[in-house]
Amino acid sequence: MEAEEFRIYGKQIVDFVADYICNIRDYRVLPQVQPGYIRSLIPDEAPVEGESWEDVFKDIERVILPGMVHWNSPRFHSYFPAGSSFPTICADMLSGAFGIIGFSWSACPVSTDLEMAMLDWLGKMLQLPEDFLFSSNGPGGGVIQSNASESTLLALTCAKEKAISSIQATDKSWSRSAITEKLVYYASEEAHYSVEKAGLLSGVTCRLLSTDDALSLQGSVLQAAIDKDQAQGNIPFFVVGTLGSTNSCAFDNIERLGEVCKKENLWFHIDAAYAGAACICPEFRYLLNGVEYADSFILSPTKWMLINYDCCTMWVKDREYIVKPFCVTPVYLKEDLHEQTVDYRHWGIACGRRFRSLKMWFVFRMFGVRGLQTYIRKHVRLIHEFENLIRNDQRFEIVLPLVLGVVCFRLKGSDTQNEEMLRIIRERRKIALKSSRIRGLCVIRFVVCGKDTESEDILFSWREICLAANKILNSTNETDMREQF
Repeated sequence: MEAEEFRIYGKQIVDFVADYICNIRDYRVLPQVQPGYIRSLIPDEAPVEGESWEDVFKDIERVILPGMVHWNSPRFHSYFPAGSSFPTICADMLSGAFGIIGFSWSACPVSTDLEMAMLDWLGKMLQLPEDFLFSSNGPGGGVIQSNASESTLLALTCAKEKAISSIQATDKSWSRSAITEKLVYYASEEAHYSVEKAGLLSGVTCRLLSTDDALSLQGSVLQAAIDKDQAQGNIPFFVVGTLGSTNSCAFDNIERLGEVCKKENLWFHIDAAYAGAACICPEFRYLLNGVEYADSFILSPTKWMLINYDCCTMWVKDREYIVKPFCVTPVYLKEDLHEQTVDYRHWGIACGRRFRSLKMWFVFRMFGVRGLQTYIRKHVRLIHEFENLIRNDQRFEIVLPLVLGVVCFRLKGSDTQNEEMLRIIRERRKIALKSSRIRGLCVIRFVVCGKDTESEDILFSWREICLAANKILNSTNETDMREQF
């Protein structure tokens, strides 16, 4: 494909993307394919000679679309939003064209400088403590990671290195392996599974602690766990506080957890991957009360800020704990060293880095803070519309109080009935929902995900839920009648 062909074919792709997004309601949200479906649609081996663009382009519809889950559909209510918008798509196209790998300042100065600026912009939108911002000229700062899972692993690894260094500085008889065997960290039993996985990857012990009736981890529970471990000779070193858990959108008591971490000198990491974005709205900023205690804080703009995957923002109060333990500089990168600059290759697992700050810049400029606030408030309003539909139907119950954008509800009855209702919904493929378990009960999560979701889409999804519920309840009534006679 040469430049002139690219001008033509590129426009085809832009038209396809625009049509797809504008007409996304025409697609059933869930595909009707089986694992390995694609093998019958494409050859077993790559073509020896190149094929024409026309053949490639027409196979988007024949091969790709049949296996798509339409995450940006206004009728997709699973997981969390997978943010997208035309500005972020444009930024990704430009980033792909530039093809930079911004591992150091010298590798591409604009990549580093813009990333630092965007992390400060977002930090100020959230009213994060000055300690987290580059503009404070302190030791803190922010970085874009691929995802929240990677960010949590990095924070835990930094805390682990800090703990080992601190112990060995006072008692050189301790070996790394002996210390590692005794290290323990804590999180809510509602925390994302990646929190536990980080411990498996790092070789340290994770304690998942019980929550209260609101599924919130309290400081008193954390303190009791720390006291017990210390009495047994273990070494607590790291705590994860969750704001808006994946399972239930529960919120840990960040202020109380932070106070305990400060008292015990533990690294406090806050995972606000989903809910944190809402805190750019003044009415939701209270959810971040206690963030001043955090040593690291993460938020995924890809979930609720119209920025597509991948882009997870992470702030640390002291970047020395990221840079110093993991700073390896081979000969072929020594010429890239610059005093007083940030080399982001030291701030994460990967060396190579995409130009992800570009899409933050495009979205923040084109929507503005007010536009992003309007978008989040619209989602919150729509989820309350759904909540009212549930509350006004005596067949259903809401399991947890609604805080932001996730309703956890269930059909009054058995787990089997709820699972069967969800199966019927999935088979129709018109909306997408996910189940979970709360206090041992099967519940269904309803999340407003699509950028262009409207009240009519909420009603459409509600009708699908009611249709499935009617089938379950009518079947149950018929069974009851047969048993009576």
